[in-house]
Amino acid sequence: MRLRHIPGSVEEIEKSGWVYHDPDEIPSGTGHPLYIEIGMGKGRFIIDNAFSYPDIDFIGIEMYESVMVKATRRLDALPDSEKPKNLHFIRMDAKDINDYFPEGSVDRIYLNFSDPWPKTRHAHRRLPSAGFLKRFHRILKDGGEIEFKTDNRELFDFALEEYDKAGFDLVYSTYDLHSDIEAMKANIMTEYEEKFSAKGNKIYKYTIRRRSA
Repeated sequence: MRLRHIPGSVEEIEKSGWVYHDPDEIPSGTGHPLYIEIGMGKGRFIIDNAFSYPDIDFIGIEMYESVMVKATRRLDALPDSEKPKNLHFIRMDAKDINDYFPEGSVDRIYLNFSDPWPKTRHAHRRLPSAGFLKRFHRILKDGGEIEFKTDNRELFDFALEEYDKAGFDLVYSTYDLHSDIEAMKANIMTEYEEKFSAKGNKIYKYTIRRRSA
């Protein structure tokens, strides 16, 4: 799908107070758990999480300004008294994640409806590939978790073959998330999840945990 460029989005993101532009801007030692979403899209999932869990710090990561600006505009439109204080964004490529987060600094990572990169020669670009998971392993705390959701069966099957190579253990896995009553009690949907599930697509999910060294 072609990304529609939003005029002025680059300048808006550069000036936005919601966006960290340098690793030194990311606070450490806040005393709160740190959860990040890689590939946050328009931000619905991570914004809803920030409102639901005010004692957790959330950072959304997105590569494209024209996508991220939709989240910053939504937040800017809120009254000051309603703006979350536990949420920020970073515009970057996920391959640079280790340049922004120190080793053992993150409690949880969300991967929601990531690009499936269906061609075999592009497998190394898939976020649940062993190569990316090893990057994520470095920044997660011992026992830190990754939650991955997709509606792409081939990508999910691929992901289930990758996590062990990168030092993770499987905690939970389902080929039909929306039929799992207990799992759905705490499920916050993304824009894509709502769209795909409304079409009758099954939603696949796993949770994996960083294996202690």
